[in-house]
Amino acid sequence: MGVHRGPNPSEIAPQAGPQLRIIVWLLASYFVGSIPTSLLAARWWAGLDLRKEGSGNLGATNLYRVLGFKYAIPVGLFDFAKGLLPPLLFGSQPTIAGPRWTPIVMGLAAICGHVWSMFAGFRGGKGVATTAGVVMALAPIPTAVSLTVWALLTKFTGYVSLGSMIGSSIFPIVAWFVMPGDTITAGAGLLMAGFIVYNHRANIGRLRSGTERRFGKGSSP
Repeated sequence: MGVHRGPNPSEIAPQAGPQLRIIVWLLASYFVGSIPTSLLAARWWAGLDLRKEGSGNLGATNLYRVLGFKYAIPVGLFDFAKGLLPPLLFGSQPTIAGPRWTPIVMGLAAICGHVWSMFAGFRGGKGVATTAGVVMALAPIPTAVSLTVWALLTKFTGYVSLGSMIGSSIFPIVAWFVMPGDTITAGAGLLMAGFIVYNHRANIGRLRSGTERRFGKGSSP
């Protein structure tokens, strides 16, 4: 009888290596998403703790309510980039050699980082700008349609929350028609849209009761 010497480490490494690298890049995506842009901006530029101002939400909309467009626009763009870069850079690393949905989970990790920031007591924003960055990396044309719907609804109704919910819900529908057969992207878009709507559940209540104020008039984000 031969002696059983167990598995050869060189045979295990090719299997475990990519999985370990995916975990590392997932953590990196969460870390990037966790950068509390609006909290840092309010603290550095005005000496304020945004968690104690306005609605307490750590998003660009609440920063606009407190400090204005001058601060909210660069913060919103940075939050967008937090979602855009992980799928593009981390999810496409050639050393990962992961499945096709790898960029999507990198994006989801970034969104989770923004909503539950490790640097802000696991508080954050509602994830709209960061989610927009993620879906832009995944499907630019459906994202452009969604952003157009968001901008038009926000402009003509004054409700950022309504524009965010409907705009995000448009993405999986457009993705389904523009990218036929890509059920992974459409499904991920549906998941993210549901998450956006869930994060706006308090806004839904105010919209139904008529107490949601319009953008530019001190409304809740």
